[in-house]
Amino acid sequence: MPQMSKGELYAAIRRDQRAGESMHHGWLTATQSGPTTALSRRRDVGPTCSSRLRGAMDTNADPEQTRHTTNAADPPIRQLFRDVIADRMQGPRPPQAAMLFDGEVTPCCDDRSFLGDFYSEILHQDTCQPATADGLALVAALAVDDRVPARHRFQAVDLLFRAATVAERHLAETWPGTPQHADPDSEARARSAVQAHVPTLLARWSAECPAVRLALAGLAVVFPTDRTLPALTPRLRTFTHQHPQGTDVGDYVRFVLVLAAQKDDQILTATEKLTDAYWTGTARAVPPRPRALHLLGQMLTRVGSGLTRAPARQ
Repeated sequence: MPQMSKGELYAAIRRDQRAGESMHHGWLTATQSGPTTALSRRRDVGPTCSSRLRGAMDTNADPEQTRHTTNAADPPIRQLFRDVIADRMQGPRPPQAAMLFDGEVTPCCDDRSFLGDFYSEILHQDTCQPATADGLALVAALAVDDRVPARHRFQAVDLLFRAATVAERHLAETWPGTPQHADPDSEARARSAVQAHVPTLLARWSAECPAVRLALAGLAVVFPTDRTLPALTPRLRTFTHQHPQGTDVGDYVRFVLVLAAQKDDQILTATEKLTDAYWTGTARAVPPRPRALHLLGQMLTRVGSGLTRAPARQ
C-alpha cells in the first residue's frame, strides 16, 4: 500500500468524519509480539486443519451447530462470551468468532490470557487490519449484554473507542511522520463500523453502571453531533460533582465536555494544560482533534486502571 503524506492522511480522516455525521486496557495487560496471533497457535492438525476450521468460520454455518461445543478446560470468560454471541448473532459471524467456537483453538489457561488473545485478533497491537471492522460486531454485542460483567463491558467499549480513533491517535504520536503500519482503508471501515453501533450503546446509558458510562462518554465525543453536548452535560453532572478537578475521573469527564463543545481553541487549551500536568505529550503542530483523542485515550486507560483497584458494580 503506498505511503500517504501526513496531510493526505489527516484530510482522509476529516472526510470520513464529515461523511459520517447526519474510551492499554486497565485489567488486561497481556501483550503480543510479532505477527503470530492466537488463531495461528492451533495444535498441529495436519492437512485437514482448514476443513475443520471451516465450520466455525464459514459465514453460512448454522449457529446452533457450534453453540453447545464446550471444553471443560475453557476459561469461564470464553464460555460466557460464546453463550452471548450464540444468542445475539444468529446469522453469519465474523472470522474472529472462531476464538469462541472453534475447538481447534488451543484453550488458554485463564480469563486474562484468553481476553488478551481474543481482543488481539480484532485490534492487533492497536492497529486496524482488513478483518477488524467485521470483528467489532462481536465487541459491540458483548458491550450491550448484561450477562457480561461490568468491567468487561467497560473493556469492550474501550476497545471500540480505540478502534475508532486508531488513525488520529497514531497520527498524533508520529507527527510529522506518518504511522508506519497505517492502513487507511481498514481504519476508515473500523470507524464506520463503530459509528453504526454508537446509538445502541448510548441508548443503554440509564441502565449502565457508572464505570461503563464513563467509557460511553468517551465514545460519544468521537462521533459528535449537535445533541452531544446538551446530552452529556446533565449525564456527567454527577461525576463532576463527586470527582473534583485534579482527580483521574474528574479531569476525564471535564475534558470530555470540552471535546463535546467542539471549539478548537478550548480543546487546544485544555489539551495543553492537561498534557503539561502529567500526560504523554504530542507535537504542538498536530491538529487539535488528533492531539485531543490521543490524550483522551490515555485518560480512559487511567480510568480503567482504577476500576481494577475498585471493581465496578454490575
